[in-house]
Amino acid sequence: MSSSSAAEIMSVLFFHTMRYKQEDPENPDNDRFILPKRLSFVDVATGWLGQGLGAACGMAYTGKYFDKASYRVYCLLGDSESSEGSVWEALAFASHYSLDNLVAVFDVNRLGHSGALPPEHCLDVYQKRCEAFGWNTYVVDGRDVETLCQVFWQANRVKNKPTAVVAKTFKSRGIPSVEDAENWHGKQMPKERADAIIKLIESQIETDENLDPKPPIVATRKACGLALAKLGHANDRVIVLDGDTKNSTFSDIFKKEYPERFIECFIAEQNMVSVALGCTTRDRTVAFVSTFAAFLTRAFDQIRIGAISQANINLIGSHCGVSVGEDGPSQMALEDLAMFRAIPSCTIFYPSDAISTEHAVFLAANTKGMCYIRTSRPETAVIYNQQESFEIGQAKVVRHSVHDKVTVIGAGVTLHEALAAAEDLSKQDISIRVIDLFTVKPLDTATIISSAKATGGRILTVEDHYPEGGIGETVAAAVSMDPDISVHQLAVRGIPRGGKPSELLDVFGVDARHIVGAVKRMLLN
Repeated sequence: MSSSSAAEIMSVLFFHTMRYKQEDPENPDNDRFILPKRLSFVDVATGWLGQGLGAACGMAYTGKYFDKASYRVYCLLGDSESSEGSVWEALAFASHYSLDNLVAVFDVNRLGHSGALPPEHCLDVYQKRCEAFGWNTYVVDGRDVETLCQVFWQANRVKNKPTAVVAKTFKSRGIPSVEDAENWHGKQMPKERADAIIKLIESQIETDENLDPKPPIVATRKACGLALAKLGHANDRVIVLDGDTKNSTFSDIFKKEYPERFIECFIAEQNMVSVALGCTTRDRTVAFVSTFAAFLTRAFDQIRIGAISQANINLIGSHCGVSVGEDGPSQMALEDLAMFRAIPSCTIFYPSDAISTEHAVFLAANTKGMCYIRTSRPETAVIYNQQESFEIGQAKVVRHSVHDKVTVIGAGVTLHEALAAAEDLSKQDISIRVIDLFTVKPLDTATIISSAKATGGRILTVEDHYPEGGIGETVAAAVSMDPDISVHQLAVRGIPRGGKPSELLDVFGVDARHIVGAVKRMLLN
């Protein structure tokens, strides 16, 4: 019963925040967790006498300085054990060695073994102590799941400091007449009361079905709008300009939050880009220009001049490719990658899900020069977790095995088609490697070449873009000096028409069915 005070904390950590394979607790890539119990997912049995944080420090130090790995370490402490001097020795150690991969969670439920603790629920006491030791510190309601998710996400982005989360909780939470009551620590509940409590809990369960959560789906254009709003909260220099497309690009999310930093430029894309260029002079603002990617072709001259001026401007083009669907060919950007690839020093992001889109926005905001972010209209599954890290010029190998026969490279909607094709092919005992480019420029040539060599020199690119100037051409150019690597391209050929997105991907040969066919033909040759 006592442990119910940390129920929400544990749920958020294991089902939202931590990178953890439940079926493989010893996986070296798993995040680490320290708890005063001995369970399959706990690496060290520390007891409750304040030893856990020291062990967590050892894990975090090993991860940062010896393994140089990305795993993080989480330690849940009770407020009682924080009376132990060893806890504060560990706090000093973690701060001294800048263990920014360590998070300590103080479960402040007010009660100890025999009575109330001196600070009780005075959270500022714990906050001041942790901050005095040099820790980045958050004070939260330990029952607020949304806030817990947010602070753990923020902790993941703190550099050179460990993070403490001071959570106000209640012992035996949710149990009538026992919650926040003294003299129940370690005592057994009488059977008749236990039965009544179990029935109460069962009455609150809303379904008797086995819950099998599916990955959330969200369009990258919407994820981009949400990311802009989040970025606007973090940096008051961020502004957004839109050309009367805000309800489709989702830049209206930013406008609702920060109307004073939103500039409506109407259907005048050339002027919109020029205004953005002016706003960014002397680094006064961090500007994002948002419209349909097809409409940015009208402003190519302004974009070109912006590059010559070495302007720090970020352009977001939504509704790319035939996956736009029923909106028709006038809305389908099929030449935008070629256009931006021709711009000197332009970084091109092509995210494939909501998580990578958010990272693209944040990276663009902190990158010198011009950036272009290509987003899509259809909703697609989220394939990355919150802890995934992204870097400019670094592709993601999202599926691989030692038996892979072909490397398939996609981005945006075609990455999801490639993953679907990989599933179909695996049922036929054909394994393929799937790469998500993330940035088209600069290109991760090293990952592409190493993957190609591991798959017999066979590369298949698939893109929702014309073949001229797109992903296929940039990959082919990157590997052109290696005679043992061949590149086959699937791209949109011919003038498109309106229709359902899935039908158009099929008609123009860039869906999972065509990828399967292309892989088989490559293997026959």
